[in-house]
Amino acid sequence: MRLTAQEFRDAPRKAVTLLGMSGVGKTVTANRLDRGQWFHYSGDYRIGTRYLDEDILDHLKMEMMQVPFLAALLRSDSIYIRNNITVDNLEPVLAYLGKPGDPGLGGLSRREFGDRLRLHHDAEVRAMLDVPRFIAKAEAIYGYPHFVNDAGGSLCELNDPKVFDCLAKHTVILYIHADDGHVDELCRRQASSPKPLYYPDGFLDRALADFQREQGCAAYDRIVPDEFTRWAFPRLLQDRLARYRRIADAHGYTATMAEVQEVRNSGDFIELIARAIDRAG
Repeated sequence: MRLTAQEFRDAPRKAVTLLGMSGVGKTVTANRLDRGQWFHYSGDYRIGTRYLDEDILDHLKMEMMQVPFLAALLRSDSIYIRNNITVDNLEPVLAYLGKPGDPGLGGLSRREFGDRLRLHHDAEVRAMLDVPRFIAKAEAIYGYPHFVNDAGGSLCELNDPKVFDCLAKHTVILYIHADDGHVDELCRRQASSPKPLYYPDGFLDRALADFQREQGCAAYDRIVPDEFTRWAFPRLLQDRLARYRRIADAHGYTATMAEVQEVRNSGDFIELIARAIDRAG
């Protein structure tokens, strides 16, 4: 959605998509907006509670079936499980996505990991194409005049032009750019506590081959999942930065992490976007 800064300020109903790596401040910023005015749509929450809900539960059941005591209770319907996914707790989604490598260390086979990546990709596409419907629902059902789409960090990996056409048509896309210092901080966080990542197929195949060659690891199932994730993250981040920039140049506007960290309320947020629009000319 292309507007002048003043047109954005004056718009009675505002819709914004926040784009950027996990950790740049998208969810923190969305949570600082006036809850009575801004509907917070989380792409990852929609993925976990709508499009991958059954798959996540099946994964949890399979894990529990490895424990005879729990398996017996599940089979007799004596216990049940459910997801407790929230906008601020997406751990079940990450746990389902998993990491490639040695199954004995919690990794997934190459085939299983690839299957989960494809399911996640398709779920994310559908979650983003739901945005126009939720903009309408947010106003019609809940009375929210404004809407913020807190998109997942892997949004830039979606090789589906209709997703970005849809988001650009219905929302102002704001890319949150991490400078070198913030990139280093994101890498430190991931190194200290490796979290599952979404990889596009071509990138993953190259990264696995490079990692195995550098580490002298002859077999895929000898890869230590956390070690590969630490090694791959800085490379994936650099690859994504270029993708984010192309999306912002074609469809949206750019703000820095430092600017976003100064946002404390809805007024700050609106002015931040207005400045980003002005800078883009």
